[in-house]
Amino acid sequence: MFAGFTRTTIATQGATINVLIGGTGAPVLLLHGYPQTHVMWHKIAPRLAKDFSAVIPDLRGYGDSSKPPDGENHFGYSKRATAQDQVEVMDHLGFKQFAVVGHDRGGRVGHRMALDHAERVTKLAVLDIVPTHKLYHNVNKEFATAYYHWFFLIQPSPFPETLIGNNAEFYLNSLLGRLKPEAITPEAFAEYLRCFCDPATIHATCEDYRAAASIDLAHDDADMDRKITCPVLALWAGKGAMHKMYDVLATWRERATNVSGKALPGGHFLPEETPEETFAELKAFLST
Repeated sequence: MFAGFTRTTIATQGATINVLIGGTGAPVLLLHGYPQTHVMWHKIAPRLAKDFSAVIPDLRGYGDSSKPPDGENHFGYSKRATAQDQVEVMDHLGFKQFAVVGHDRGGRVGHRMALDHAERVTKLAVLDIVPTHKLYHNVNKEFATAYYHWFFLIQPSPFPETLIGNNAEFYLNSLLGRLKPEAITPEAFAEYLRCFCDPATIHATCEDYRAAASIDLAHDDADMDRKITCPVLALWAGKGAMHKMYDVLATWRERATNVSGKALPGGHFLPEETPEETFAELKAFLST
């Protein structure tokens, strides 16, 4: 799926990150979401690599990256710790400044990175999210129904871990089954399932959500008077919950000074469901 890319592992202060690197040009860091891995970029990354240096990691806890300890108040899976990993990855590769594209959880990591490392992030694209703080402070029936797993995964261990581990394939199909039939390839699904058959991955990804409902909110509360200063592109699913529930551009303009974007056809998993439209918007944004 990534012909011409090089795979390596990079040790950071807190984790060992599995990463693919390909292409030449200005650096772009592509961050995946839940329940996926770097593989979710397989329809887009090879095309971006024609014009950019594409860096495609597995986030800590996901894929073939390591699964660090939980830490106090789930700090080990905070967006701050996860963002720090990726800054160190880019530093190791010689990229002092770079653009970030994040889908789902990766977008939340990118949001935190643009605040904690503003001098490093030149542009930020966030795919089908609004800020975590906004979501948790505006919970309603529609959000809780569409994003039920946010409230399931934060339950104390080992409750969600046990239920998911009992039939990981069924669980993944329940999350990814909303995709168009042709959107997720058998090869991609096989990779997601391979990783979710590891109990350590299931636990780590639960910790990601536990952190979002605890330590991440504390970090967000401390930064409510700060805005992202780099250009931000928000893309979201025209058939998704974010489009129905929020004025997505307005929510990001609360948290950033320079925001553009639009809804794209299809559902939540933009890079796999609507790769042509997603690629076109990303290339235009990253090229300016």
